[in-house]
Amino acid sequence: MHVYVLPFGLFCVTCKILRKPVLSHPMAYTKNAKKANRVNKRRHVFNTRHKKAVKDAVKETAKLMVGKKPADAAKSLPGLYKAIDKAAKHGTIKKNTAARMKSRITKRLVAATK
Repeated sequence: MHVYVLPFGLFCVTCKILRKPVLSHPMAYTKNAKKANRVNKRRHVFNTRHKKAVKDAVKETAKLMVGKKPADAAKSLPGLYKAIDKAAKHGTIKKNTAARMKSRITKRLVAATK
């Protein structure tokens, strides 16, 4: 394992598993920094969970639209809106991004039903 020190308190570690350099922060030193690391890990889990829910819902709706099943796609739309709104509510994605996603998906669904 090779360690390279970078500016701004960061260092780069060559990961044996990935076989490429990985940017890393030094170990937390103060009590507040340790707590911040715990909070960041917890938020990371929640954010990835919300993003995955949105991606899965978008994929499901898109698959139904491509499969020429607009009625089923329209039925899956409330679940998609729920996932997007929940991600926006928790700050995983921004409010305008959520509105843009919903608008584009609805526009595609209307075009598919014609």
